[in-house]
Amino acid sequence: MKSINCKGKLVDLNHPKVMGILNLTPDSFYDGGKYSSEKDILQQTEKMITEGATFIDIGAYSSRPGAEHISEEKELSRLIPILEIILQKFPKILISVDTFRSKVTQHAIEAGACMINDISAGNLDKKMFETIAKLQVPYIIMHMKGNPKNMQNNVDYNNLINEIIYYFSEKINELRALNVNDIIIDTGFGFSKTIDQNYELLGNLNLFKNLDLPILTGISRKSMLYKFLNITSNEALNATSIANTIALQQGSNILRVHDVKEAVQSIKILEKSNLI
Repeated sequence: MKSINCKGKLVDLNHPKVMGILNLTPDSFYDGGKYSSEKDILQQTEKMITEGATFIDIGAYSSRPGAEHISEEKELSRLIPILEIILQKFPKILISVDTFRSKVTQHAIEAGACMINDISAGNLDKKMFETIAKLQVPYIIMHMKGNPKNMQNNVDYNNLINEIIYYFSEKINELRALNVNDIIIDTGFGFSKTIDQNYELLGNLNLFKNLDLPILTGISRKSMLYKFLNITSNEALNATSIANTIALQQGSNILRVHDVKEAVQSIKILEKSNLI
C-alpha cells in the first residue's frame, strides 16, 4: 500500500495521481512569466484542479539548466503571497512547494503547503533533512549532481541506474534515521543526464520500484523530448503523453505535468486496460 499523509489526509498512490506545475518564475523553460497576475494564477490553478490534479506544485526558483540564482528573500517574496492567495480561494487543494531551502520550506508549510519537492535531496541545504523531520511532511527527493548551474557538466556514470539507486538508498537511510515517514523519489529527468541517459532511465524506471517508495516522474515538455524530436517545447504535448504513458507502465505513481487533462487521460486509459 503506497499512500502519503498530507495535512491529515491519506492520499492513495496505488492509483497514480497528477501534480500540476505552477511556475512563479519569469525564466522557466516552458511557461516562464506566463502566470504573473493574481487573476492568471487563480485561473490556471482552477483549470488544473478541474482537470483532475491532486496536487499543485508551486516553484519560485527556476531550476532549468543555467538558471539565475536568486536569494531566499526573493524566493519567499514570490512564493508566500501566491500560496496564501491560492489557499484562500481553494482551501482543500494539496500544495507542494518546489524548493531546496530549509527556510523557505519552514515558511511554506506554515503558510499551508503540505509537501516539499527538493531537486537537491538535501544537498544544497544541510538543514533540509532536519527541517523535514521536524515538520513531518511528505518529501520528494530528486537525483541531481551539482546544482542547476553546473548539473549538465556532471553526466559521467559507470552505471547510471545502479548509481542513482545507490544515491537514493543513502538518502532514504538518512531520512529514515530522522523518522521521516513519507518519502517520494524522483529520478530527475533532464538533471545531470544526457538525452541518451534520460531514455535509458525511462526504459528502466521499473527497477526503482525495488526501493518500495512512490515514484514521481517529471518529464513534461522537457528537452529530452523536444530536442530529440527536433521540435519546440510548445509542440511537445504528444511526446509528453507518450513518455508519461511509458513512465506509468514502468511504475510511476505521480506525474508532474504542465498539462493536467492529458496526463489524467493517460492514467484512465491505462487503468481501463488493466495495464497499471
